Amino acid sequence: MTSDTGGTDVGRRISDERHLAGLSREETAARAGMAPEYLTYLETSSLPSPSHATLARLAAAIGVPVSTLTGAGLDIPPGQTHADPHPSLTELTVEECRARLAPGGVGRFLFMSERGPVAIPVNFRMLGDDVVFRTEAHGEMIDATHQAHVSFDVDHIDDALSQGWSVLVSGTARVLTDPGEVRQAVALDVDSWPGGERNTYIRLTPTAITGRRLRAAG
Repeated sequence: MTSDTGGTDVGRRISDERHLAGLSREETAARAGMAPEYLTYLETSSLPSPSHATLARLAAAIGVPVSTLTGAGLDIPPGQTHADPHPSLTELTVEECRARLAPGGVGRFLFMSERGPVAIPVNFRMLGDDVVFRTEAHGEMIDATHQAHVSFDVDHIDDALSQGWSVLVSGTARVLTDPGEVRQAVALDVDSWPGGERNTYIRLTPTAITGRRLRAAG
């Protein structure tokens, strides 16, 4: 019987907690009595389905409660749980920020519009150190590429465990028109957040990358 981990990114939890414990995959796998290849699968698969026994062994090997790996209470709406009274807030290094950006996913394009600051969710992928996403050929996101400064935000919040992280990429954006660059962007297979015909690619080149991680004191 498998644990109900669909949509809880259990793989990222395992990887994050393992790194925080200073353990390699080989060390963790040996402690948990499993093959390193299987641990690699659990950490990288989009739909890992470890058994409760497997999660218990991994939690014991890393030294965390099982609930830390499963994300207990993720179905609770954000803001409904009590925050930890003594949280630990740490700055992420640029390398740690890039590691969280590397898989791609959903982020928010931040820019100024006539109505003021806006944040529009988009699917993205990384092209080297740059953020790439798709949009319509016309619209406020295209207009935003002419601004001197724009930003891109990616985060992961676990309200149930009073922890999470956020990464802010600041820089400049431009519409890709060079055929070679467009081919590179198309090869990334970036999904369009709202669907439809959105075949214009925007590339955001960072001038600064910062991030923070909030962890419960326990």
